[in-house]
Amino acid sequence: MDTSLEGAVAPLRILLLEDSDLDAELLSAVLDDARLSCEIERVMTRNAFSGATARRQHDIILADYVLPTFDGLSALAIARENCPETPFVFVSGTLGEDVAVEALKNGATDYVTKQRLDRLPRAIVRALAEARAHAERRAAEQALRELNETLEARVVERTRELADANAALQNQITERERIEEALRQAQRLEAVGQLTSGVAHDFNNLLTVIAGNIEFLEQAVSDDRSRRRLDMMRGAAERGARLTAQLLAFSRRQRLEPVPVQLNRTVASMRDLLQSSIGGAVRIEMTLQPDLWPALVDATQIELIILNLAINARDAMAVGGSLTIETANVHLTSEPRRPEEPPPGDYAMVAVSDTGTGIPPDVLQRVFEPFFTTKEVGKGSGLGLAQVYGFAKQSGGGVQIDTVPGEGTTVRVYLPRVAAGTEAGDRPRVEVDCTTIRRPGDKPALLVVDDDSAVREITATKLSEAGYEIREASSGLAAIQALEHDPCFDLVVVDFAMPGMNGAEVASVIRQRWPTIPVVFVTGYADRTKLTQAEEASEDRVVQKPFQHGELELKVAAALNARPAPGLKLVSNRRGL
Repeated sequence: MDTSLEGAVAPLRILLLEDSDLDAELLSAVLDDARLSCEIERVMTRNAFSGATARRQHDIILADYVLPTFDGLSALAIARENCPETPFVFVSGTLGEDVAVEALKNGATDYVTKQRLDRLPRAIVRALAEARAHAERRAAEQALRELNETLEARVVERTRELADANAALQNQITERERIEEALRQAQRLEAVGQLTSGVAHDFNNLLTVIAGNIEFLEQAVSDDRSRRRLDMMRGAAERGARLTAQLLAFSRRQRLEPVPVQLNRTVASMRDLLQSSIGGAVRIEMTLQPDLWPALVDATQIELIILNLAINARDAMAVGGSLTIETANVHLTSEPRRPEEPPPGDYAMVAVSDTGTGIPPDVLQRVFEPFFTTKEVGKGSGLGLAQVYGFAKQSGGGVQIDTVPGEGTTVRVYLPRVAAGTEAGDRPRVEVDCTTIRRPGDKPALLVVDDDSAVREITATKLSEAGYEIREASSGLAAIQALEHDPCFDLVVVDFAMPGMNGAEVASVIRQRWPTIPVVFVTGYADRTKLTQAEEASEDRVVQKPFQHGELELKVAAALNARPAPGLKLVSNRRGL
């Protein structure tokens, strides 16, 4: 093996720990003979050795084993601590085999006896080669560790990117499914709306023919019995017309007269009406935004919508609870998630919240479909929320329902904001002079309200045979709508037990809006204590079912006779008659 280091860029830097001058010169001569270009720094004490190794400026350390102040193993320990990468070779004359083995175990690179210094150059070359190999291995290991760390970081980053991409894809899939479901729901409602609109249109045409021919027959028929039958037919036609009006409301084909309306004033004015309609077991709270934007809406319809929602809320609270009506300015920026929700824009919002049973998810999907109801047969028509939906959409807004089963429901109706600068106020109520509509000698006009068509027919027939002109309504809300369109009734006969608004609640509305119209109750209850919430429910204004001979007619006649003298003007929400 060639031990020459000629051609090296720099001389070999050797740290020599040797206390013998003669041995140091001999070692230097051996290296010169081997043509090793080197610079030797010689030290003899612990402190000098420790300071030299701490600088880490040497390529190799050559050390005697036996020293005056400390031994070779101590020197080896200092070197391993200060410069662990520097090769350490013992050069000693007293290094036995056991000591040499111990030295190698403690980190020495090699050992050479002073009796065989000719081996020293070869040992130095080998030690340096091993040091270079160790350094290269350590560098490779470090590079591998860095690569592994970088790889782990890249894997983590890629995993995160893939997770983000997967989450985005899942969101896209979820959004697409939501949009598809909303589209299916919108298409279903649109199809039902088109069908409903067509049916209502055809039904109105049939009713027009029926009503027109009834008028023609009235001119040709002279006997009272036939006239009574015609009156019953006309009442049925009018009930059909009210039903088609609800259907047209859902299909957004009804005739609306939008005007600027202050919703706060409308809601506040309805407090007494709502309280009497929902009963004392339900507490009413109102949260009205002071600077509420005026809404462009049909004034009469929004009152009926609020009343409808309040009655629905009451029905959801079997043992009482809290009903909250809230108004707010709402600026929507997101696209609607469901077909009934409003598009982006500015809205005056009115919300009706209850603490009732809530709506299950499967029912929530269908609540706006006409004739869909979870109530018992005879307890609801399934047109309430359908009418709300159609009215809000036709007005240019929308509806949103938030519900938690077992906790309650909030229905928010969004109505378009009136453009800035437009004055808003209450829709003018038209005073109707009934003396100009009812001719002298006309029969007294009675409105018969009963949800049971068979009972209503009996009541209407008996009163018609008694000489009265009869109109009919199948529910409390239908009665209020009938009075909105024609307040010139002389008396209202109302059943007490009805779904939605009961008779006492209908009477309360009549007392507030049309106080001159008397009310007579018919009831099948033996216990009449519930009727005491209506001020008119004195004994002479209540008729027990089944009717005793002549009792209904006598009490109706007595109520008409006690009515104030004619000539008073009644109020209607219409612009004209």
